[in-house]
Amino acid sequence: MKAVLIHLFDRDLRNLKKELNTYSIEENIWKVSGNISNSTGTLVLHLVGNLNHFIGTVMGNSGYVRDREAEFERRNVPRQEMLDQIDSTIEVVMKAILEFPEDRFSNTYPHLVFNEPMTYEYFMFHLVSHLNYHLGQVNYHRRLLDV
Repeated sequence: MKAVLIHLFDRDLRNLKKELNTYSIEENIWKVSGNISNSTGTLVLHLVGNLNHFIGTVMGNSGYVRDREAEFERRNVPRQEMLDQIDSTIEVVMKAILEFPEDRFSNTYPHLVFNEPMTYEYFMFHLVSHLNYHLGQVNYHRRLLDV
């Protein structure tokens, strides 16, 4: 279980960095247009906050305190700062997963996230899916608005 999670989170967070670095004009990271209401910058901040909270704090006791509103309100965070935040998130996620006892993945996740109990294992795969959903949005945003 741990090896699969480590591989998926590492791969997909590195892909998020790659997308962020692919923008030809840094300001375009923060563009919104028409029905595209979340910029890549907003999505990066949201993913960093989400993973640091649900994996770093809940599973790994990292002490991270999430400010979900700020994830959607902050603007014009420099690309390098976001890249550094992704690197830090990779470290936090890897550490939390590596130190989490393998036999606890079948236990119930301590927070009721979707108004129904779920195991750590189930929730980890939800978080991978959530990361990939937004990674797809980032890719589309870049190809559409980085012109």
